[in-house]
Amino acid sequence: MIKKVLIANRGEIALRIHRACHEMGIKTVAVHSTADAQAKHVLLADETVCIGPPSATDSYLNIPNIISAAEISGADAIHPGYGFLSENEKFAKIVEDHDIIWIGPKPEHIRIMGDKVEAKRSAGKLGLPLVPGSDGAVKEISEAKKVADEIGYPVIVKAASGGGGRGMKVVPDASQLESLIKQAGSEAKSAFGDDTVYLEKFLGNPRHIEFQIFGDGKGKAVHLGERDCSLQRRHQKVLEEAPSPVITEEERTRMGDICANAMADMGYRGAGTIEFLYEDGGFYFIEMNTRLQVEHPVTEMITGLDLVREQILVAAGQPLSVTQDEVTFTGHAIECRINAEHHKTFAPSPGKVINYHAAGGMHVRVDSGLYSGYSIPPYYDSMVAKLIVYGKNRKKCIMRLRRALEEMVIEGVDTTLPLHQALLDDPEFLEGDYTIKWLEEWLARDQTETS
Repeated sequence: MIKKVLIANRGEIALRIHRACHEMGIKTVAVHSTADAQAKHVLLADETVCIGPPSATDSYLNIPNIISAAEISGADAIHPGYGFLSENEKFAKIVEDHDIIWIGPKPEHIRIMGDKVEAKRSAGKLGLPLVPGSDGAVKEISEAKKVADEIGYPVIVKAASGGGGRGMKVVPDASQLESLIKQAGSEAKSAFGDDTVYLEKFLGNPRHIEFQIFGDGKGKAVHLGERDCSLQRRHQKVLEEAPSPVITEEERTRMGDICANAMADMGYRGAGTIEFLYEDGGFYFIEMNTRLQVEHPVTEMITGLDLVREQILVAAGQPLSVTQDEVTFTGHAIECRINAEHHKTFAPSPGKVINYHAAGGMHVRVDSGLYSGYSIPPYYDSMVAKLIVYGKNRKKCIMRLRRALEEMVIEGVDTTLPLHQALLDDPEFLEGDYTIKWLEEWLARDQTETS
């Protein structure tokens, strides 16, 4: 069994991993930048190692320093959390080459699914439904025109190594194809060092549905249902819920089994999320994340499973703790991502938290590293808390969430708490009637009405 885990991350996810480890009797090592010396997970960990200055490049992305910290502390495993190095094949391989347990998928699976062109090709071979598009990267404009004519406009150009909407362009007609491909390639080169792009049919107004899967790395896998992550701003998720308000039990079983069988065939190990666009009853694979997701708590709420514990057990060579027949889905859960940003302008708001009070009560969970007097550093992602609420059904979940948002206090910095409160008053959200475009249109309407 694993005895000591080095947590190669920061913030609420580092604290989440620490808590799971301590509940399993496992000691923790917190690595941190100089800016995070007073972070809650650092204060609570059994051991701490400073790995560099505030810049993530010099600290949380500094592979030699993290490996050195593991060796100095005697950690026998590393958990990467999400973001930073969590989907870095090179890092995973270096960890394993140093005889340290990597709490994550096999490096080759990180590589395959990290390249969106290769991921799409592999997904097709594994039987996952695909968005019509190019068979791999498009290198010539003539080739791109042929593909676009075959699948029909509008099409979307995507960066093979992209994420967060960068290197992504919607092409309405043939006259703009060449210029937008060049723009997407240029953006991708600047952001990811890779100008490779591919084409897909552009779906007009879909939902974003993802399935949580777990594999034992030995040919067995289960799915833990879907999450609806359609409420997004600039391709960044704002609120997630499980189950989706629009997915039927038959669709959940069918697609969940397809995903689990694909991961079993792949020999996938650990946690993973297979993401789809969903429109007019059809599911279309877009990517796979080979790590734990920010929104994993909503799945934990409706299944009763501890996903971080499951990751650790599988990494240690243990079998999955449940079979598919033993996975049950009960009730409804919603997660609000709370960012240190102005709720209308979305300008970052780092600074000192003067007063902090987490919401509480039955079936209310807050994942956060905040405390009164803590200074939010300006160097990292602005998400500072996740409020997760469970109810017997969606209506009761929303009622509890409304009450929890009223209780939540974060003073001294701007936060997006008012945004979530406003969302819960919108009739369309209350009906579950939204798509990936809905939130940005809603925000635009709100700005027009208040200007």
